[in-house]
Amino acid sequence: MTKSQRPAAERDQLDLFRALPGSFAARDQQDLMAYPFFSLAKSPRLAPIDFRAGDISIRVEAVPEHGMATIWDADVLIWAASQIVEARDRDLRPSRLMTATPYEILTFVGRGTSVRDYERLKAALDRLQSTTIATTIRQPSERRRHRFSWINEWKERADGEGRPLGLELILPDWFYAGVMEGALVLTIDRRYFALTGGLERWLYRLVRKHGGMQAAGWSFDVGYLHAKSGSLSALKHFAYDLRDIVRRQALPGYRLEIARHSVRGERLAFAPLVTDPLERAARRMFPDSDGDKL
Repeated sequence: MTKSQRPAAERDQLDLFRALPGSFAARDQQDLMAYPFFSLAKSPRLAPIDFRAGDISIRVEAVPEHGMATIWDADVLIWAASQIVEARDRDLRPSRLMTATPYEILTFVGRGTSVRDYERLKAALDRLQSTTIATTIRQPSERRRHRFSWINEWKERADGEGRPLGLELILPDWFYAGVMEGALVLTIDRRYFALTGGLERWLYRLVRKHGGMQAAGWSFDVGYLHAKSGSLSALKHFAYDLRDIVRRQALPGYRLEIARHSVRGERLAFAPLVTDPLERAARRMFPDSDGDKL
């Protein structure tokens, strides 16, 4: 095969998008918020995630060298989604091929910028690239699966004299298409990045996805939440940790409550906090209104 006959590398077919500077709204992709795609543990996870619900199936697999991508690694994808949406809103042309400095990524997601933070970012990119996902989400038939990694490839860039120019990465089409479809993206509270626990980070994304800004909120059986999280913890430990999050009211912007039923067991209810003074006053005057119920 001659050089002209060889298939072009993926990066040669994509326009390079330079990350936008500055701080703007953080956006998350709704499929990633609703389903178990990431390890919630800080220790390496090799056990796969297998999740099925109706016609939805997800399998996430890791390699021993790096372990599964974690909920903290997903901050890179939140940064990428935020860049894509911001570029689109400014009538710029985003791309799956993106370049940025580690400093820009780290500061956007509320991290430090020390050498150690840079090394952790590169380890996160390795996990995102080596973790594989197979899912029926957004596939025309439940029998068909889309298989991909969170990052197709990434590299460190340098000039002719070896001085660092930043990072370059290629996002998978499945993720990019979901972000480009505006209805599948939500703005998240930037206080999310300050959450330190894997379970509370996962729970915030789920609550933001399902509870949104609905005054009436939403609720889930604790057993179903356990399955939906992909956690390796036993149900009783998961429930204990969930109760602790409720006790601390740890999720920014939401009120949490555990409801106990003799037959159905425990159920987590959640609703957005009311920040408008007039709305707060109305709820005190009319406590039986729909907006005060979960």
